[in-house]
Amino acid sequence: MYIIKVKGKAKIPDYIQLRDEHFVLIAYFRADRPLKDLHRYGLEGKETELAAVIEGLEFGKLQKLEV
Repeated sequence: MYIIKVKGKAKIPDYIQLRDEHFVLIAYFRADRPLKDLHRYGLEGKETELAAVIEGLEFGKLQKLEV
């Protein structure tokens, strides 16, 4: 799974994208909102680790998600 942080402009907020190994979009959520429904993506119980990864992400840099 891959993760990328997308920079918003003006009133559009920053977003996080989760993509599978074929780079197909599987999740898209706001970076400033609490993490919900992570069980859908196989990340249940890893909220703290994922929040730390999101905090350290640079905008526009695709990164392999390893939590």
